[in-house]
Amino acid sequence: MKPEPAPLKPDSLAYAFLHAAKLVASVLEGSNLTECYERGLRQNPGWNDATRGAVRDMAWSALREYGRGDAILRRFLVKPLPVSVHALLLIAVYRLEQRPEQTHTVVDQAVDAAAHLAAGLKGVVNGVLRNIVRQRAKLAAWRDEDIVARYAYPAWWIERVQREHGKDWEAILAAGNLHPPMSLRVNRRRSTVESYLSELADAGIDARRLDNDALLLTHPLPVSKLPGFAEGKVSVQDAGAQWAAPCLGVCGGERVLDACAAPGGKGAHLLELADIELTALELDPMRTERMRDNFARLGLSARIVVADCRALDAWWDGRPFDCILADVPCSASGVVRRHPDIKWLRRKKDIAGFVVQQASIIDALWQTLANGGIMLYATCSVFDDENQRQIKHFLVRHPDAELFMPRTCRIPPLLPTSDHDGFYYACLRKTTGHA
Repeated sequence: MKPEPAPLKPDSLAYAFLHAAKLVASVLEGSNLTECYERGLRQNPGWNDATRGAVRDMAWSALREYGRGDAILRRFLVKPLPVSVHALLLIAVYRLEQRPEQTHTVVDQAVDAAAHLAAGLKGVVNGVLRNIVRQRAKLAAWRDEDIVARYAYPAWWIERVQREHGKDWEAILAAGNLHPPMSLRVNRRRSTVESYLSELADAGIDARRLDNDALLLTHPLPVSKLPGFAEGKVSVQDAGAQWAAPCLGVCGGERVLDACAAPGGKGAHLLELADIELTALELDPMRTERMRDNFARLGLSARIVVADCRALDAWWDGRPFDCILADVPCSASGVVRRHPDIKWLRRKKDIAGFVVQQASIIDALWQTLANGGIMLYATCSVFDDENQRQIKHFLVRHPDAELFMPRTCRIPPLLPTSDHDGFYYACLRKTTGHA
């Protein structure tokens, strides 16, 4: 019986390789990356910021680049390897490309990690990585031969974005492969944008103010380092998502429904801007608890209900809402740099399912909206079927609806850029009939 390999030091690259490989392997087997990472954090409470950051960065980066890394590995693998070992090689290939000056260390530490996944395959891992290093000059050309490797998306995704977005298609794909920016939303009930910018400057944290008052950090950092985060002065929220609340234009006293509420960022933003009566619906009880925690940290209160927003008899008392935020489930194609597993888990046929679900949600919610009320339809998708086409079909089904541009908000184009993720918003006003 072979002896067990020596434990890896928690601060070693091999340790990060091992745990990142387990995350990537879980995704390749069909699991959600964020859920697997959070489970890993619960199982390893002793991880410090550096270890958490290294594991997360390598897993997320390897999956963003999966189409490229997998294309390279196919040229060097004679037969399939266990999923965990294949995942480890994907991470090592990414690391070799990003840190060519660390070639020896990367290969050595990847082999050490392999000993904890499949000791009998250490030699294979070593041989594959050394062959890749020897052929390094050819890698770029090999990637360019394959459209999936060139853009790091499934072929059907590339074709759809190319067809729907004209001259912008390559920029959209490129933005989805960047490391995501980190933006903050200042809680207006506990601070001001100007005051919080000063606090960031005093803490040596560089940030700039965007048009919608989102604060974009030059360098992401743990929330524990943000001044006043625990006290509810500020939240982390993508700058694109921070357009939703201003677009509803609440000024106080309105009955507002946040129909697909978790994790609660947009609903919290509404509560920070005005004294409203907010009902927040969420189907998942676990996500509801997280929303309660977020509201408590920010000093906000809302009626939080676990329910399917389409099942009106289960939660609606018949009193119409003045405003509805319908942040519907979608393909999440505009936020793939934050959730790179989506690119590889999503299937072409899934989009039609989202379209049907979205239509059923907004048709149901429209019944609860008051005359003259506003419903903001929102997705984090770049696909037309979920955005413009969805709204076009809604307007045909509902002659009492019209597109409405509020004076309080001029929504800019929100295709993904280096500053924000990709979003779509459409304001719908009820013009006739009864709620």
